[in-house]
Amino acid sequence: MSRIDDLLMRFLDSPINVLIAAAVLLAVLLLLVYGDKLWFYLRLIVKSFRRNIVRSLLTSLATMVLVLVVTLIWSVLSLLDQVTTEKSQDFKAIVTERWQIPSQMPYSYASRLADGAASKEGDVRPLDSMSWTFYGGTIDPANRTRENIVFFFAMDPAKMLRVERDSAGNMVRDSRGRVKYTTMMDDMDQLTDEELDQLDRACREMEKDRRKVILGKDRLAALKKKVGESMKVTSLNYPGIDLEVDIIAQFPEGRYNQSALVNARYILDGLDAWKQKNGKPHPMAEKCLNLVWLKVPDTQTFRQLADQIMDSPSFTTPAVKVETGSSGIASFLDAYRDLLWGMRWLLVPAVLATLATVIANAISISVRERRTEMAVLKVLGFGPGQIMILVLGEAILIGLLSGFTSSLLSYVIINAQGGIKFPIAFFPAFFIPAQALLWGLILGAGTALAGSLLPSLSARNVKVAEVFSKIT
Repeated sequence: MSRIDDLLMRFLDSPINVLIAAAVLLAVLLLLVYGDKLWFYLRLIVKSFRRNIVRSLLTSLATMVLVLVVTLIWSVLSLLDQVTTEKSQDFKAIVTERWQIPSQMPYSYASRLADGAASKEGDVRPLDSMSWTFYGGTIDPANRTRENIVFFFAMDPAKMLRVERDSAGNMVRDSRGRVKYTTMMDDMDQLTDEELDQLDRACREMEKDRRKVILGKDRLAALKKKVGESMKVTSLNYPGIDLEVDIIAQFPEGRYNQSALVNARYILDGLDAWKQKNGKPHPMAEKCLNLVWLKVPDTQTFRQLADQIMDSPSFTTPAVKVETGSSGIASFLDAYRDLLWGMRWLLVPAVLATLATVIANAISISVRERRTEMAVLKVLGFGPGQIMILVLGEAILIGLLSGFTSSLLSYVIINAQGGIKFPIAFFPAFFIPAQALLWGLILGAGTALAGSLLPSLSARNVKVAEVFSKIT
């Protein structure tokens, strides 16, 4: 599959993108049917726009800045809404310790949880599972700073990504030409074929050599390390379990820029070595499983699986709880609830009101300056509705172009720089989604329409006799 075909299929997978394509097609059809009339009005609107180019450009710049602010806010909120919205099919459940934060469970729980605590005929089992152990450390224990700290997700590398390969080692593709792979991690579908190939090979290397790790771009930069280098990590939460690691790969640009991945067996081997050396278990030996993800096909299966696990005698000390992935993530976001509420219901409406006011002022000034021109147009046969269309058209043109330009530049530039650096819970950055291009059009045109309604009504009601009576 060519790169262009792959990008096209990814684009059309989103309903929002299909809506954008349909809007473009509708615009083309309107041009074909009403091309002459539209072109006539467009020429008059462009002339009005150019009449005071400085004011038009300042209005456009203000619109772009305010659309950018809303786009940034909505990008953060849309992802958080997405991950905290319950799904009805193919979603993940989270198993954690019931009574303690942070969750700390014996690693022996992992295998039983992966089987859903199934013990008899009729019990359900998860489609897949993934265990996480959190390991924090620093490469400079004498001078610990935020920059030299690294936080590892310790897990089975195969759960990060496993690409299907044929006997020759080539990636297997489905009927649509897409690479076939399995994963328990989010956003893997955003990767290109080359990135999938590189990440899969790195995960396979980690299984062979437990010293090898993968780090995100931003974390590598903060640590001042590069792929191919080695480092010693002194543990912060597993005293005495220090790691000598080799950096073999970097996560593809995106959600995992601040992440780090290590094979969980490396941590468990360190705990075993501690016990052999000291003659007793490490203090964290029975607390080294932080959470388990379980993939389930639907809500009914989830409920039955949750009951199986909660009722199982295998998970009594400590007790566990089972919740949907969205509920679990929402609980992590409780500390940010007031901030997110303020962004959604106070900041965004204030920005939109400001944007509409800016456009209203600019169009009102333009209408007052052009009252004589509008009176002349009425003398030449233009009706009130046509005058109103010209004023609305000028405002909407400014809003459309400014809004789309702002969203397009933010989509390209901010995503190229690694997204919005606004760490919330375990989301280190937020990327501008493709539907932001539609947001820009809607925000620009919508606020322009709202802000220009009163000025356009004023222009519509211009009295020819009153205007010419004042001309001496």
